[in-house]
Amino acid sequence: MVFASSLFSQDFQLARLHYGGGGDWYANPSSLPNLINFVNQETTLKLDDTEARVKLSDGNLYNFPFLYLTGHGNIKFTSDEVYRLRDYLTQGGFLHADDNYGLDESFRREMKRVFPNKEWVELPATHPIFNTKFSFPNGLPKIHEHDGKRPQALGLFHEGKLVVLYTYESDLGDGWEDLEVHKDGETKHLAALKMGVNILMYCFMP
Repeated sequence: MVFASSLFSQDFQLARLHYGGGGDWYANPSSLPNLINFVNQETTLKLDDTEARVKLSDGNLYNFPFLYLTGHGNIKFTSDEVYRLRDYLTQGGFLHADDNYGLDESFRREMKRVFPNKEWVELPATHPIFNTKFSFPNGLPKIHEHDGKRPQALGLFHEGKLVVLYTYESDLGDGWEDLEVHKDGETKHLAALKMGVNILMYCFMP
């Protein structure tokens, strides 16, 4: 499998992961459209105007170099999906999982099935993902409050490369949504969008 060698010369789609287990994988419907619009305005990345929706079992999975996962409920992968996700990630794909409050336990459980020997590593505020285009000197921003925990950017690495980013207790997706949905304010809305840009720029800058 070969992902596109230049993501700056052609449009590509961000893909929302449709997972099983009962969780609302479709949560925050305005989030990716708003992020896509912001990315296309602020960067040289060329994103298709619409998000794709893909299952791990789909034949076109490898057409999408970036998967986005969110929701509030349970996540459950089949054995075949565990294999497919492991292959996708070790062959050059990237997964950004954004905790929307409620998926943490099941997501960590399922990722342990994908990578039994890997442990989550917290990315420090000095990591380049926090300074690819916009500066976040304190690391991952806190966008939407749930229970007072601090936000964490957690990563899984393969051969030294970040292949899974888990944004925990930040809720970037809430921040990407239309302002009137969660009412977190313009400042947090913009911070979330800027962090989304940084994630994508980090993944795809040559």
